[in-house]
Amino acid sequence: MNRIQAKLKEDKKLLSIYFSAGFPEVNDTVEIIKRLEKSGVDMIEIGLPFSDPLADGPTIQASSTKALKNGMHTALLFKQLKDIRKEVSVPLILMGYFNPMLQYGVEAFCKKCHEVGIDGFIIPDLPAQVYDEEYKAIFDRYGLLNIFLITPQTSNDRIQYMDSISEGFIYMVSSASTTGAQSGFGHTQEDYFKRIADLNLKNPQIVGFGISNKQTFTQATTHAKGAIIGSAFIKYIDAQGIAKIHEFVGNILN
Repeated sequence: MNRIQAKLKEDKKLLSIYFSAGFPEVNDTVEIIKRLEKSGVDMIEIGLPFSDPLADGPTIQASSTKALKNGMHTALLFKQLKDIRKEVSVPLILMGYFNPMLQYGVEAFCKKCHEVGIDGFIIPDLPAQVYDEEYKAIFDRYGLLNIFLITPQTSNDRIQYMDSISEGFIYMVSSASTTGAQSGFGHTQEDYFKRIADLNLKNPQIVGFGISNKQTFTQATTHAKGAIIGSAFIKYIDAQGIAKIHEFVGNILN
């Protein structure tokens, strides 16, 4: 069983943390992963920096730009992660855009991810139908799950189609805007969370975009299996460094 699937079976609300590989410093990637696992995080999303990150808000864009300036690139990330499974067991998800995968070669990219211990992908600009028809067989060959994003504007039919070709979780974007922290969720977002819960999808849902503290984590997970924090974590390590990651996670979970 894939590590993501095993984690989703646990009887708890899950916290996933996103950060950009190579940020704040180019060699921080592995240390951040280890510290997040020790702090009790359930899953980790490693952002592969890209020069044109359309779905990302200003905080993640800035961290991606800094990571690229630091010298982060696909081959370097694979080199950094080559021994990661000797030290951590938490599910690792690579989040990025499809262009770097195409440039690397999709099958070669998947093979390398399998070798280093990546469990799945979140690829915002890979359409579900294209994935299903052209790439799913390759992903399956290497035991990699593809996680789809849905928004409040995604139709029920499309959500159910994505659900039918998924074997992990559905990434529920809390709003139609770009990523970023916010202080709380309004009635519109809460109604959306409930609407998706009422679809009784086969895959659990994890909410992302706008979660920054214990309050928003609790709100987001009322109807969902878990929540993802990105921008707030990136701001924290930018300001505080990586030595106090346990304090950030503790403020969410405790």
